[in-house]
Amino acid sequence: MAADDSDMEKTEDASPKRLEKAREDGDIPRSRELAACAVLFTTGMAIMMLGRPMGEALKNVLRQGLRFDRALAFEPALLITHLLKVIEQVMWAFLPLALIMVAVAIASPILVGGWVMSQKSLMPNFGKLNPIKGISNMFSKNSVVELVKSLAKTILVASVGYSIVKKDLQPMLGLSEMPLESGISAVSDYMVTGFLTIASALVLIAVIDVPYQLYQYAQKHKMTKQELKDEAKEAEGSPEVKGRIRQQQREMARRRMMSNIPTADVVITNPTHYAVAIRYKEGETGAPIVVAKGMDAIALKIREIAAEHNVMTMESPKLARALHAHTELESEIPQALYAAVAEILAYVFQLRVFKQHGGVRPAMPDNVPVPDALDPHALVATPPSATDIE
Repeated sequence: MAADDSDMEKTEDASPKRLEKAREDGDIPRSRELAACAVLFTTGMAIMMLGRPMGEALKNVLRQGLRFDRALAFEPALLITHLLKVIEQVMWAFLPLALIMVAVAIASPILVGGWVMSQKSLMPNFGKLNPIKGISNMFSKNSVVELVKSLAKTILVASVGYSIVKKDLQPMLGLSEMPLESGISAVSDYMVTGFLTIASALVLIAVIDVPYQLYQYAQKHKMTKQELKDEAKEAEGSPEVKGRIRQQQREMARRRMMSNIPTADVVITNPTHYAVAIRYKEGETGAPIVVAKGMDAIALKIREIAAEHNVMTMESPKLARALHAHTELESEIPQALYAAVAEILAYVFQLRVFKQHGGVRPAMPDNVPVPDALDPHALVATPPSATDIE
């Protein structure tokens, strides 16, 4: 397979940005089976707990509804008022159950995908009215899965219902011989038990449907490698823009470095290819620090700025190369170079005293001790040990 073909295949998991965009559009994983199972099971439990108070309330409503005096028969206004009162009592009797059902119906979607409010999902989509698309959806993979789920639910509910009826068939046949109160109570128990048993059986469908919906959602939002690349470019900017940003950052760092050269005590050179500016203030740092360094054109600029501000320049090729290779800006020099830099700085400080007060001119240090392992141009280069570069 060609590289271009593989880039166009949706083989990559959706990026956080793609998932967030889908969520903003109201596209989140949902399991209708889990929501239906939660509503049915909760409704059954609520009926089991609230059944007796609801039954008493309905009994009172029925008793009052069938009892009315002669005035109600000849006064339509009174009859309407009486009917409204009966309806109100029925509504109050079923209100707790209705509130529980509504609360569960609203909260059950949170179980998969969380809660989301999207204005885009409320906007009309006339594309759904396309009959050709509708016919194609009828024969899609998702339609086949939904058909299988519907058949499975039908078979499961029928099987559970049949087993319940078969088990309690004889007691049910004897209900007609029971007293009215006991018969009604027994029927209620059978109905609630059967309802809860069927709702519990539907948990099996929900347990299968939830992972499938999550898998389908992940497959739906898979991305191609090219889409990931384009998204990364969009998030980070084009290579040209990033290149300009890096160039500006380098320029700013270079200007900041050049501004520190006047604070240096000495610039150690190669003499032309390398230049490293060193500063040491007693009590400021534990060891001398590098305030500027560079090669070729930058080294030339360092020497020019040092000359403009009367910063002393000394040639020590081996030390300059070692400092340039093993130090960072605004950091202390390696311990292995303490002795060499100390000789240079001692000469610089003594020369300042000589120029101010006279006396014996100090001798310029020659062949300062620099380990060959730290010199990139050493003829025999051995890897520096951990103690060499501390």
